[in-house]
Amino acid sequence: MKKALLPLVLLASAAVYFVQAADNAPKPLRVLLVGGGCCHEYDKQTMSLKEGIEARLNAVVDVAYNPDKSTKATFEIYKSKDWAKDFDVIIHDECSADVTDPAYVANILNAHKAGVPAVNLHCAMHSYRWGNFREAVKPGADNAGWYEMLGLQSTGHGPQEPIDITFTAKDHPITQGLENWTTIKEELYNNIQILGGTPLASGKQLAMPKVKKGEKPNPDAKPTESNAVVAWTNEFGPNKTRIFSTTVGHNTATVQDERYMKLITRALLWTTGKLTPDGKAAEGFAK
Repeated sequence: MKKALLPLVLLASAAVYFVQAADNAPKPLRVLLVGGGCCHEYDKQTMSLKEGIEARLNAVVDVAYNPDKSTKATFEIYKSKDWAKDFDVIIHDECSADVTDPAYVANILNAHKAGVPAVNLHCAMHSYRWGNFREAVKPGADNAGWYEMLGLQSTGHGPQEPIDITFTAKDHPITQGLENWTTIKEELYNNIQILGGTPLASGKQLAMPKVKKGEKPNPDAKPTESNAVVAWTNEFGPNKTRIFSTTVGHNTATVQDERYMKLITRALLWTTGKLTPDGKAAEGFAK
């Protein structure tokens, strides 16, 4: 009789162990991905990001998508004062260049000032801008808040041509061990000024001079070289909230690239304090 009971005791002990292990397992990162607006395949890119992140990390990605393809796309979630309370990190992937309501933008920024991290992608750098934004904004000015959160001010980009990406901060946890790469045709965003950001990667792009309609290309023309910071970190506000930004990511094929996804997932882990100094996910956060 005792022998018959032994397997039941072992099964019960194993069940208790697995329940305890499940209780002690890290909860998934709660990620809010905001996407939509002008000029990009946000319907495809938001899904690629969500699927790519959830396949690689212990994370749940909620998507706030607006199909509005204008430069005035807004997002209902931002209208709530405590819009970010349920999330560990926000991915800003919107392209809302002509959304200029200071109160609306301030409500977004207040969440980050209070300590909610952000990962900013591509056209987020060209959103929420007004006034003389093509010139270097003055820190603390009415139109400087979004740039101060980003840590760098950009106002435009060149043609779509491949970008040679070089990781310049080789010892940073986000970029440690990552190999330099050349993108498909992408947009190289300019750098007007750095506002506290710490560069992680630079981009070099060669482009031939523009040819006016009806004119023939100059056979002796040579490409011009442009260089800019394409990935960086920042600490924002009184809580020194961790912020990561990259200007790369115009095309869906780039967003789906394994090298891009590795950069973004590491950034998510770093901003939330889940990345070890050697660039590895903290225990329980990698898949």
